[in-house]
Amino acid sequence: MPRSKPTDDPGRRTTRRTAIVVAVVTLVVAVGAGVGALALRRHPGGDVASAPPPVTTTTVTRADLSDSRSLNGTLGFGPERLVKGAGEGVVTRLPKVGDTVARGKSLYWVDDRPVPVLFGGTPLFRTLDKPGLVGSDVRIVSDNLRALGFGTGSQPSRGKDGTKIGTGQALLTESLVGAIKKWQQALGLEPTGTIGVGQVAVLTGPARVSAVKALPGDPVAGELLAVTEKVKLVTVPVGATEVGTITVGAAVVVALPDSSEIPATVASISQTVRGGGSDGGTGQSSPPTVDVLVAPTRAADVAKLDVATVQVRFTTAVHKGVLAVPVGALVALREGGHALQLPDGGLVAVETGMFARGLVEVSGTGVTEGLDVVTAS
Repeated sequence: MPRSKPTDDPGRRTTRRTAIVVAVVTLVVAVGAGVGALALRRHPGGDVASAPPPVTTTTVTRADLSDSRSLNGTLGFGPERLVKGAGEGVVTRLPKVGDTVARGKSLYWVDDRPVPVLFGGTPLFRTLDKPGLVGSDVRIVSDNLRALGFGTGSQPSRGKDGTKIGTGQALLTESLVGAIKKWQQALGLEPTGTIGVGQVAVLTGPARVSAVKALPGDPVAGELLAVTEKVKLVTVPVGATEVGTITVGAAVVVALPDSSEIPATVASISQTVRGGGSDGGTGQSSPPTVDVLVAPTRAADVAKLDVATVQVRFTTAVHKGVLAVPVGALVALREGGHALQLPDGGLVAVETGMFARGLVEVSGTGVTEGLDVVTAS
């Protein structure tokens, strides 16, 4: 019996075609989903939320802030002071540069007669030869002889004529005349009990001979020598309008040429203003300055230096126990002023005070010690 041909069933062809289409669609969807997922991984932040970047915080602390400034100075023995002779006679002997000057010791010689040193602020301007004289020159003689160990007796409150003896003055008493004689005898001089003009040299204190300006044989009436402080000092020219922020005895820091730092104190402030006039015909005026003398705390720190340029750091203001934050914590407000940003994004307005060593003083409502704030540094 002959084999019959298979029948081409239209229903079967439709079923096969539908299965193929479904398979293709499924593949496309699957591929699309994979590509989409890859795109999301490569581009986070589109529809997927990302974690906020971390912030750096600090706390409001309580601290002592100080404002300082550094000025150039010169290490040496301080400014020179001229020593002039007085009276009549010929200079017969002079000291050497570097010699030290002490109370009661001879500084130079006139007509082969020693001229000793007394400490004070007033030169002897007259001959002290009559008991009953009252004045500041008598006070200088009395104070110095007492310091040298000579008994000068007690000082009355009034002179022989009943006049009250003023502050800084003294009366030339018989006891004081007797002390002068003993002192002269100890110096190898004739004990006359009188002191003439030019027979003693009055200096402000211990000193060092820095220059000799006369020669043996010169008349005594003239410039004889110059002296400086006995210890090394730093001379700092400070603007006359700024020197008011510096006080005698204040602690400072001196930076030496090798960058090391040593402690020092303000020894004195000159009463003389320098500069402020025309500068050599250029039409420009130099600012007026006042010399401030700074004394190293330990002489050994500068023993190996004779003259050097240094820097002196002065503390001009101190704010103790104030609230402070790093300067990087300040936020400048669009409307003006500053604020601190809290970790949650809130802002706290602040008033700023002193800036020092990377910190700034802050105050305001809600600003307390230990408060956490955002900082950029």
